[in-house]
Amino acid sequence: MKARVVLWLLAAALLTACGDGRGTLPAQQWGENVVQVEVRPSVPRVGMNEFLVVVSDARRRPVYDLIVSLRTGDDQKWRQAIQDGRTGVYRRAVRVDDPRTQVLQVKLQRRNGEETVLRFPIAAALEGPSGG
Repeated sequence: MKARVVLWLLAAALLTACGDGRGTLPAQQWGENVVQVEVRPSVPRVGMNEFLVVVSDARRRPVYDLIVSLRTGDDQKWRQAIQDGRTGVYRRAVRVDDPRTQVLQVKLQRRNGEETVLRFPIAAALEGPSGG
């Protein structure tokens, strides 16, 4: 089981390193956890887009005991993401009306009641690391 997780994380890291940075939003921190978001398709478009939220701890181990919900506006309902095994990857498709201006809101909740909302500007996935 651990070997599968390590291989998956290695493959994800290699794919990210080989890309042009599009489709990946800048990582954010929640306590000791690092939260990364990838968008499918890699260039967000109007309509349904899949978001992969990858959460790892300070030692880069997957965090798989969270409830993760997504939305693209304060007026939208929260949509719970589906956990992808015990890999620390949570996925959900949500509607994007304007990728240049909208912000993906990611709500992270622990069983003990602790929670936070992180905000990821979707436009960052359009630019890549070089700014365009």
